[in-house]
Amino acid sequence: MESPILISNRNAVRTISLNRPEVFNSFNQTMGKAFQFALDEASADSTVRCVVITGVGRAFCAGQDLKEVTAPDAPDFTEIVEQTYNESIRRIRAMEKPVIGAINGVAAGAGANIALACDLTVARHSATFIQAFSKIGLIPDSGGTWMLPRLVGMQRAAALAFFGDKLTATEAKEMGLIYRVVEDEAFEDVVSALSQTLSEMPTRGIGLTKKAFNLGWDQGLSDHLTTERDLQMEASQTRDYSEGVAAFLEKRKPTFTGQ
Repeated sequence: MESPILISNRNAVRTISLNRPEVFNSFNQTMGKAFQFALDEASADSTVRCVVITGVGRAFCAGQDLKEVTAPDAPDFTEIVEQTYNESIRRIRAMEKPVIGAINGVAAGAGANIALACDLTVARHSATFIQAFSKIGLIPDSGGTWMLPRLVGMQRAAALAFFGDKLTATEAKEMGLIYRVVEDEAFEDVVSALSQTLSEMPTRGIGLTKKAFNLGWDQGLSDHLTTERDLQMEASQTRDYSEGVAAFLEKRKPTFTGQ
């Protein structure tokens, strides 16, 4: 049986592809565990400096495979949400490397919220986003009820969650859900160029910036200023900082290593 997750490498960029195209890359527990293992490997590998998450086929991810939750021996939703989705979102947000969500097609339910958990979400023009949970009487999970109000405000978040309307990629960008929309024929080239650029940047500092963003959601300004101070001190001790300063003074292009 083919692996539900495919891994490919290009220079310092690792691409993790969801690979159940026959069910629009919907998750079951096996795929969830494989996805988390792939995220752990990417996080631990010092040669990987940017991670791309995408889907095989016409969809990015349709969320949960409903055949799993309706089977006679189905796991309950506590187990599914915690083990398949929460553990995945935690890994994406905790990874101190830039993560690009390359949304190649429909992103529905948990798939939409995995897309939103990425640091930069880039979508094909033909891609769509839908908070499909209300269609079957559920609530947005995978960080949806946490992320949506912060990205688009409470009113829009409520409308997206309550009605479950399908958004075009352009609509998602216009309301601040995602970073960029790319014409279909240029999508792969743009994602490749963007991920390559990020992988050549001071990715240790980018990782610390991501950590500061994560902590900032839950801190007051005074506490967060202290967090920034401490993380800045950590950044100032990296090789990339030394290289960046030296390159500036020597009027040359810096060569960063992510260390």
